[in-house]
Amino acid sequence: MELLTNLVIGLIAALHLYFLWFEMFAWETTGRKIFRQMPAEMFPKTKALAANQGLYNGFLVAGLVWSLVISELVWADKVALFFLTCVLIAGIFGGITASKKIFYLQGLPALVGIVLILI
Repeated sequence: MELLTNLVIGLIAALHLYFLWFEMFAWETTGRKIFRQMPAEMFPKTKALAANQGLYNGFLVAGLVWSLVISELVWADKVALFFLTCVLIAGIFGGITASKKIFYLQGLPALVGIVLILI
């Protein structure tokens, strides 16, 4: 079970590392492909805001990876629960305010990770 839990945490961290990359470094290229509903002229104007979001995703990645390298299982689980809860809350908020797809892409995997830790 621990291996499955760590795999889920690792996949969530990788997903947020991807978010960091495109929000911080590829907003005007990859960001346009992902957010097609946004007018093209908005990407240069929102580049700094996207980079800020990317930075926050980086903090989530750091916390999730940190939870994977902690040797004491109880402590690792507590750190993972905190960061997975942050991802879940962001996924719920994004699902309510922007697109339901955000919940399924972010929130649901975090919820699965939380459940795996708690069982």
